[in-house]
Amino acid sequence: MDLKTAVKSYQFAERAKSELIICANLSTAIADFPDTEKAGGKRMLIMLMDSIRSEIEFAYKDTGRSEFRKSIDLLSEAISLTESEQYGPARLKLSESISSATTAAQGAWQVLSEHGLL
Repeated sequence: MDLKTAVKSYQFAERAKSELIICANLSTAIADFPDTEKAGGKRMLIMLMDSIRSEIEFAYKDTGRSEFRKSIDLLSEAISLTESEQYGPARLKLSESISSATTAAQGAWQVLSEHGLL
């Protein structure tokens, strides 16, 4: 991986990880919402997840890193599970998506470190 791609991959991956962690936390919280608030909470969570998926798609298109594609696919599964109110399995898919973004960050970090940039 060249340095330019490494810098972009690292930035994209760190941002994706942070956003996916927020989604996972919200997915945990929504399970405890009162029934009257769950529908609205679910809609907002799905909108957030969809926005994050768009950002990760941009990262994939810009860098070509397969880890981003995997993260997108796992996030899509999490969205589907959230739509059907299966919050536990959705959290698991979000965790896997975070792991994939972490792998992208690690690969980029290694390249940047080898060049003395980190």
